[in-house]
Amino acid sequence: MSRSLPLLSISEVEKHNDAKDCWVTLYQRKIYNVTGFLEEHPGGAEIVLPYAGKDITEIMADLESHEHSESAYEILDDGMLIGYLATPEEERNLLKNKNNTPVEVRLNGEEGVVGVEGGRDFDMYEFHTELPMEEKLSIQTDYEEDAKKHKFLDLNKPLLMQMLTSNFTKDFYLDQVHRPRHYGKGSAPIFGNFLEPLSLTPWWAVPLVWLPPNLYIFYVGFVNQSPIIALSFWAMGLFVWTLVEYCLHRFLFHLDYFLPENQYAFTLHFLLHGVHHYLPMDGYRLVLPPALFIILAYPFYKLIFSIFPFYMACSGFAGGTLGYIMYDVTHYVLHHTKLPKYFQEVKRLHLEHHYKNYEKGFGVTSPFWDVIFGTEITDTFQKRK
Repeated sequence: MSRSLPLLSISEVEKHNDAKDCWVTLYQRKIYNVTGFLEEHPGGAEIVLPYAGKDITEIMADLESHEHSESAYEILDDGMLIGYLATPEEERNLLKNKNNTPVEVRLNGEEGVVGVEGGRDFDMYEFHTELPMEEKLSIQTDYEEDAKKHKFLDLNKPLLMQMLTSNFTKDFYLDQVHRPRHYGKGSAPIFGNFLEPLSLTPWWAVPLVWLPPNLYIFYVGFVNQSPIIALSFWAMGLFVWTLVEYCLHRFLFHLDYFLPENQYAFTLHFLLHGVHHYLPMDGYRLVLPPALFIILAYPFYKLIFSIFPFYMACSGFAGGTLGYIMYDVTHYVLHHTKLPKYFQEVKRLHLEHHYKNYEKGFGVTSPFWDVIFGTEITDTFQKRK
């Protein structure tokens, strides 16, 4: 059975050229990571290292240097094959990807024949029993094949107008919008015109915009009442935020099956959260735009300042809004950053919400409320409808 692997440029291979990270190519096509094999090589690592980041076809066939049996080639293919080297034409196509997005290829069954397939033997559009390898999540979707096969949205065209003019049923919309795609060239167009920047928010905008007023509100509450009371209400606000985070994600962002059966409702859902599930690795649609945060935060602001005395409310609201800031930054980090081992479990749980079961795993910064309310993702495989 064929395996799908990324197509890589020669410049990428050449970066892996030392004992700690050693790649080689064969037939100027297959790419192998032989780092773990260096010490096991019968001739020693010193024979391999001069070829780190280079092609080994000639030296493998050189009988005077070291005769290699067929099993040597089989060992490379069985455990160390990690990708394919792009031809000059394929590399030109790779360079068109703004974010150096991997293009997936697979061996067609004949030695040395590689076809650019868009990952047909690895279907990103389905739930998976196991979380896909992280590099799989950034393989560019074949736009034309996707539109033809699924008859949903065409990533070559602005998405908003397609949503407004479509005639999807609710079941079809919910099924398709939760099947992950990857645009691979920045952010897919929503408006397709001068309004496009309004749909894009870099992660750093959240702390840049909201930390200064958050610290000011905290300061007002802290200096005008007992520090113990101020810190207690601040901590309470931070804790309450974790519940708000869970509830907003579960009951608002995933309103899903309670949506009215019409395209305007689907479009609103798409803009609010559906586009994130449709394109989960889009780095500019992972945090709330400031205007949307104001709309969502205003009811909580009114409630808190109507229930508690002013300075207590300041402390509590500062704790809650800090929780939000941490949530949005965490959300970006979980999608786009390699994390220390301690945070890997949090990242795994959130990515499983996208790639295994979007109806569970609503906690982003913590699985605490998922455990309390029984919505944590388990190893039980749940197939999409």
